[in-house]
Amino acid sequence: MRVLLIVVLAVLATGCVTGGATPSPFPRPASRPETPPEALPNGGVTPTGTPPTRTGGYEISGTALSLRGTPYRNGGADTTGFDCSGLVWYVFGRHGIVLGRTVAEQYRAGGDVPPSDLQEGDLVFFSTTTPGATHVGIVVGGDSFIHAPASTGVVRVEHLSSSYWGPRFVGARRVTP
Repeated sequence: MRVLLIVVLAVLATGCVTGGATPSPFPRPASRPETPPEALPNGGVTPTGTPPTRTGGYEISGTALSLRGTPYRNGGADTTGFDCSGLVWYVFGRHGIVLGRTVAEQYRAGGDVPPSDLQEGDLVFFSTTTPGATHVGIVVGGDSFIHAPASTGVVRVEHLSSSYWGPRFVGARRVTP
C-alpha cells in the first residue's frame, strides 16, 4: 500500500512537466537583455515565454482575431477576460513586444500613423469616456479593428468608419519589435 501511495504521488508531482504547463509568471523574452526587468513596464513580464519567429502586423492581427468571443473583464489581461488595453498588452506580448499596460502608455508607444496609412497590427485609439485616448484596438485590415468593448461583453471586430467609432478616433500608432 505504501509503495502504491508513493507511485501515485510521484505521478501527480510530475503532471505539470508531462502536461507541458508553463510556470507563472511567464519568462520574459530575451529581446532586451540589457534593460533590467524592473525598468520595463509590468516588470518585464509578458504574457508568454517564447515569441514566434515572425512578428509583423499580419501575425499580430491574427493572434488578436483568434481571441474573438473572449469575455470582457475590467482589468483583464488574459484569456479568461480582457479589457481594451489588456487585450493589446496580451497580443503584443505573445509576439515578444513589451508594451505598457494602460491606454495612456500604449498611446505613447511606437510612432504616429496617419489614418490613410493604417496597416494590420497598428493600434487605433478613441475618446470614449473623457477627452483624449481612453480606448484602444488593433487594426486587422481594411476598415476593421478588433477590441474588447465593455458594451457587449466580448472581444469583437468593428469598422473604424462606423457612426460610433469614426467620430471618436483620436489617433493611431505603429509599434515594431
